[in-house]
Amino acid sequence: MRQLIVLNVVGLARRFIGVDTPNIARLAERGGLRPLVTVIPAVTCTVQSTMLTGLPPRGHGIVANGWYFRDLGEVLLWRQSNRLVQGEKVWEAARRRDPRFTCASLFWWYAMHATTDITVTPRPIYLADGRKIPDCWTAPSGLREELTGLFGHFPLFAFWGPATDISSTRWIANATLHLWRTRALTLVYLPHLDYVLQRHGPSSPRVAADLRAVDALCGEIIDEGERKGSNIIVLSEYGVTPVRLPVHINRALRSAGLLAVREEVGREQLDLAASDAFAVADHQIAHIYVRRPELVARIAEMLRGLPGIDRVLDEATKANVGLDHPRSGELVAIAQSDAWFTWYHWLDDARAPDFARTVEIHRKPGYDPVELFIDPALRFKRLSLGWRLAKRALGFRTLMDVIPLDASLVRGSHGRPTDDIENGPVLISSSPSLLPNCAVTAAQVKNLILDHMFEKGASR
Repeated sequence: MRQLIVLNVVGLARRFIGVDTPNIARLAERGGLRPLVTVIPAVTCTVQSTMLTGLPPRGHGIVANGWYFRDLGEVLLWRQSNRLVQGEKVWEAARRRDPRFTCASLFWWYAMHATTDITVTPRPIYLADGRKIPDCWTAPSGLREELTGLFGHFPLFAFWGPATDISSTRWIANATLHLWRTRALTLVYLPHLDYVLQRHGPSSPRVAADLRAVDALCGEIIDEGERKGSNIIVLSEYGVTPVRLPVHINRALRSAGLLAVREEVGREQLDLAASDAFAVADHQIAHIYVRRPELVARIAEMLRGLPGIDRVLDEATKANVGLDHPRSGELVAIAQSDAWFTWYHWLDDARAPDFARTVEIHRKPGYDPVELFIDPALRFKRLSLGWRLAKRALGFRTLMDVIPLDASLVRGSHGRPTDDIENGPVLISSSPSLLPNCAVTAAQVKNLILDHMFEKGASR
């Protein structure tokens, strides 16, 4: 059994590998690089679950980064329990081959309650006065204090939100180098590039500096792996494409009389129980949940005419992409390549929910990349943010309403496979003989990981 480290450099595309990524490029030149054929939806939770189980969404059940839990009557995104993921995980398959096998998972999603030996995942502390304190969850539990003592508290506000920067990815890289030791498999999630691409778009000249920063962190880990004689895989989940058109799918459903809202203190909340149809938006895909079966065909036809939508999958065609699972919506909409779906359901910004202008990934019934921006309309942005943070620190309940409601700010998105292979995800291996001679599918990653540890030739 040979030691393996898997670096998930989110958003890394073939077009980026070169002068700004010397360490990753060196690994590709010495080893092998293959295009990676991702799944639909090409979003973090779904792709990772396919990579780790070898199953399509119909098999593992992770149909997006979140979905409508019909039994609870709630939309929930970014859950953390590994028990939501159906199917055998790669570390379970490896442990069957060799009981000595051990695995560390650093920031791959659905980490809690997993059967890995070491786990580190973001887990803030929510206090009753409204404060959110950056922290992480670890198994074993004592590892949390160890990592905090070495590297400080996990910088959660640099991991997601308008203050996102390289420091959270650096913290993960440092923890990786500390924890690597003798683990047979180490899974590492390095997200920084993904957020830069969504903010600025993949063609922005500003991306080059962030590529170099991420590559430098990868280089430290790659160098350590080569010194240890370990196998190394660098991969990405999806490619990010430039976008210009936000699609307000819930507003369209509301205008058609299908989506209901409930007024609460002058604000409009999405009323799931009273709606005939609503969408759970997730980047470039949206699950549409329809209460009455007789409305499905009508809604599908309506959505096919909505600007920015490429196609709408129904019960028959969901199976073609592996989304025929009970957690999926009755319909699934896929945006055109330069469009993405917002979660917005209000028609007047003054009546948006109070949390719409905050970083609130658990209350919003859809993914919101606009959380990466500070509202341009705020005067003295740093002072405004600092004043709100100071009040929070003093224990006052303060609304951190600094996020804009302008979806046109977003410059990059993902969720559908990229049209150009150069903009798509990749898999790079230090052992090219273990790779097939063609593109690698996300479902093949599980067996490739096993091959890299147990030194069996890949099926060609």
